[in-house]
Formats: sequence, C-alpha cells, structure tokens
Amino acid sequence: MASGPQGDRDRAADAERLAALEAKLAAKAPKPSGPNPMGKYEQANLAWRMVIEFVTGLGLGFAVGYGLDYLLGTKPFLMVLFIFFGLAAGVKSMMRTAAELDRKSGDQPGSDERD
Repeated sequence: MASGPQGDRDRAADAERLAALEAKLAAKAPKPSGPNPMGKYEQANLAWRMVIEFVTGLGLGFAVGYGLDYLLGTKPFLMVLFIFFGLAAGVKSMMRTAAELDRKSGDQPGSDERD
C-alpha cells in the first residue's frame, strides 16, 4: 500500500505537482464565450427587483402607519402619511437601482473590442 507524504519535502513536491496539474487543466479547459446563460433574463430580474422595492416601500409605510394609528388612536391620519413616506422611499430605492444599472452598463474606457 502507498503511504502519505512523510516529510515537508514530500508535501512541497506534491504541492508543486498539484499546482502544475491545475495549470495544465486550466490551459486545456474550454473558455466560455458569448453572453452568460442568464443574460437574457437580466433585464427581467432588474425589473422585478425594482417592482419589489417599490411595493415593499409602500407596504412598510402602510404597516408602520397603521400600527401607529392603532397605538395612538389617530386612524387614518398616520397611515396616509406613512403611505406617502413609503411611496417616496420606494421611488428613491428604484432610482438608486436605476443609477446602479446605469453605472454598470455605462461606457467604460478601453472596453471597446475592435479587431
């Protein structure tokens, strides 16, 4: 039966052989070309993210306002007020996501691929 490495020298030699093998495998492995598989769904994912952020803002505004109205007995004043706060928070969050998307897809110097 084969035994494991006996000393530091054997471990170092095994580590070097492993690194060389990994380099050979990386060189022979096919490189993916073209768009990533989820590329066609990226815009839909972003749209759903923005809708969810907007609805969450409205829902949280409603919940906080309703809860405060229930505790303070000021029905519907705080609920309406916090719905507007939630609306503003949802729109702000959507705008932040749109700005993030614009930064990612913006023109970056040196990214032109011309042959």
